[in-house]
Amino acid sequence: MFCRNCGKELIGNPDMCMSCGAKPLSGTSFCKACGGTTNPLSEICVKCGARISKVENNVSPKSRLAITLLSFFLGFLGIHRFYLGRIVSGIFMILTLGGLGVWELVDFIIAVSGNFKDKNGLKVTNW
Repeated sequence: MFCRNCGKELIGNPDMCMSCGAKPLSGTSFCKACGGTTNPLSEICVKCGARISKVENNVSPKSRLAITLLSFFLGFLGIHRFYLGRIVSGIFMILTLGGLGVWELVDFIIAVSGNFKDKNGLKVTNW
């Protein structure tokens, strides 16, 4: 994988590029598959043919409906946090029973409004 901001090769799946400090998928100048220069308006890399989606930069692939339902019915157990990959906060929700309901209610409101973020900091907006 390559940084879409500076084009440098990334090892593994880092949270930020060690060369430019940006989130790896936040830029539009380079292809994430081959590192070739791309037009910010293009949908496909002309060098390797990989799809360049603008949606992948800001939106999580997780389901907002699933998070809303999980936080409503099992929010006190933090199941919705585990679903998003936020394991530590999920464990704290279990230990505090969803902050005695307060944390659970706040998470439900955030999930319904579409402002919940997954472990990568991407908003979960797709129903």
